[in-house]
Amino acid sequence: MKYIYTILFALLLSGCLGKAPVTDRNQVVFMSEGEEHAMGAKSYKEFIAKAKISKDKAQTQRIKTIGNRIAKAANKPNFQWEFNLIDDKQVNAWCMPGGKVVVYTGILQMAKNDDQLATVMAHEVAHALARHGAERMSHQKISSGVQQLGSLLLGAAAPEYSSAFSMAYGYGAKYGVMLPFSRSHEHEADEIGIHLMYKAGYDMNEATKFWQNMKAAKGEAPTEFLSTHPSDDNRISSIQKTIDKIQKSKK
Repeated sequence: MKYIYTILFALLLSGCLGKAPVTDRNQVVFMSEGEEHAMGAKSYKEFIAKAKISKDKAQTQRIKTIGNRIAKAANKPNFQWEFNLIDDKQVNAWCMPGGKVVVYTGILQMAKNDDQLATVMAHEVAHALARHGAERMSHQKISSGVQQLGSLLLGAAAPEYSSAFSMAYGYGAKYGVMLPFSRSHEHEADEIGIHLMYKAGYDMNEATKFWQNMKAAKGEAPTEFLSTHPSDDNRISSIQKTIDKIQKSKK
């Protein structure tokens, strides 16, 4: 019986395989792009209804201009692009599935020019293009299913170890799978973002300068092993390799 489940599971996965843009990495995503966009639009609408939208017309137009150039480079006709500047001191930005982009005013202090701001926005757009949110949800479903199955099988064979398995798998999934997977998403979004910057006509070299700004502004950061984001030094090094590869391909 367990072999039947294995075969069915393999068939399920084969029907959900995709490829990330630029990196061509294999992905497993259970959710359709339409469902993902609908969820993103709903969350975005709820957020905007409560958010404090910036009244700075010049900076808002700046965000929209940069965003539209990146959107053109992304070439996703099925995305309903929208760009908003939120009056908030958080150093943050994000892009919902389907192209709803939010930039917080706090990030403007770190991005010293349009090229550095394009670094941030292209990175966030890259997350949406690569469907990282849907991919994480799919992996969490797999993780939860394996944990439940393991607990069930172990509970039948050795019930005294069932709770221990659940605890061990939970920690193992968090530190062995989910966090490293988040870091891989960040690196991938950086790489895709640099390609978007290049296609949109922005200076790729400003990307490393932006992350150097971020590094200088931080206090003591958590070790990379326990972080959902790569260390600044690793991130800057990886971005530079992508820039070098693109520049080399132009020659």
